[in-house]
Amino acid sequence: MVNTPEPGGMQPDMKVQIAGKTLPNPVGTASGTFGFGEEFTGLTDIESLGAVYTKALTPEFRPGNSPPRLAETPAGLINSIGLANPGLEGFLRDKVPVIRKLPCPVIVNVAGSTKADYLKVTETVNEIDAVWGIELNVSCPNVDHGGMAFGTDPVVLGSLTSAVRRLCSKPLIVKLSPNVTDITETARAAEEAGADAVSCINTLSGMKVDVRNRRPVIPRGTGGLSGPAIRPVGVAAVWKVSKAVSIPVIGLGGIAGIEDALEYLLAGASAIQVGTAVFSRPDLPGIILEGIREYMTQQGFGSISDFHGYF
Repeated sequence: MVNTPEPGGMQPDMKVQIAGKTLPNPVGTASGTFGFGEEFTGLTDIESLGAVYTKALTPEFRPGNSPPRLAETPAGLINSIGLANPGLEGFLRDKVPVIRKLPCPVIVNVAGSTKADYLKVTETVNEIDAVWGIELNVSCPNVDHGGMAFGTDPVVLGSLTSAVRRLCSKPLIVKLSPNVTDITETARAAEEAGADAVSCINTLSGMKVDVRNRRPVIPRGTGGLSGPAIRPVGVAAVWKVSKAVSIPVIGLGGIAGIEDALEYLLAGASAIQVGTAVFSRPDLPGIILEGIREYMTQQGFGSISDFHGYF
């Protein structure tokens, strides 16, 4: 039985440990919503972030999917960006100088269409000292090749993670897809293949139809649904996964306020990522961080691990 700690006067320890390395606090920004960090300079206190999870990076430049790429839904947003990114050459030339100046840890989201793509990006990024860790994107539902295809089969996921692990000396996080029958199976496959942590969840596959034109709003049909609509799914996934693996779980999906983040932490997350909500509230990660700190102080929590084990 877990006993609630008595409130105390000491400041709580906000640090998060992954594979022997330290994030200063549990609040990060989700991949695909924060660019490579520079886009939000002046809009939010980047120094206060636990981590910036970059836009997905592939070997070659990708222009992304045809517009329109976004469609609003009740309590959510469907995106079909299609992993648009500068590619390795553009990343090394234009983005590495930027991330070297960021005052917080930077975790690069790695994607691809083939296993060779993932290995090429990993091998390059692993040698960049300014990169804290790698988040393996095997769960993007808005591309035709790669992406989610690697994240729905535990055997395929395990094979890819194992191959990347051999090239990656930095903390390796695998981003899991909710578009599976049992997310604990892919989580265990990632852990067994050498992942240091898992993040869940990526977006759900969704569609919005233009009833006047009688066709999907998004040209390719479906896209990735994010926002508050998916939060209960994300919280449930974190709760299940945290009981199935022994590595840290990073929770994301629909976090739009302090209580949302607290739900994820109490469900078993060691850290969280704020995504879609930063489009309208760039300062939200800092507000959430202060809210977590205040909650921990009120509850007498000494560290993030004190959130866990209540149910």
